[in-house]
Amino acid sequence: HVQLVESGGGSVQSGGNLTLSCEVTGDPFCLAWFRQAPGEEREGVAAIWNGGGGTYYAASAKGRFTITKDNAKNTLYLQMNNLKPEDTAKYFCAAYGYCTGGYLEADQFAYWGQGTQVTVS
Repeated sequence: HVQLVESGGGSVQSGGNLTLSCEVTGDPFCLAWFRQAPGEEREGVAAIWNGGGGTYYAASAKGRFTITKDNAKNTLYLQMNNLKPEDTAKYFCAAYGYCTGGYLEADQFAYWGQGTQVTVS
């Protein structure tokens, strides 16, 4: 049984930083962060697989976001630096999907958290 519980969202000013957390039950090979703004499709942001052996970042996240996993705590993180207003969205943790192909598609992931809101003004 897989459960994903996100936390850490909030409101920040442009240029600020936030770290999102996702507590994971189970042992999925692939974990990812997606985000969805109102009226937009869910967009893959970053993924990590094999306990941190590999990572992927969408172009919008490269150089600003860092995905990590604390295997002892079974917790996934997304460190977001230099946030911009266009990063405003609800961020979701996802598991048991396809991570290693150089892209992320929401319909390939089986399990989702409830999401946490990030607002950048």
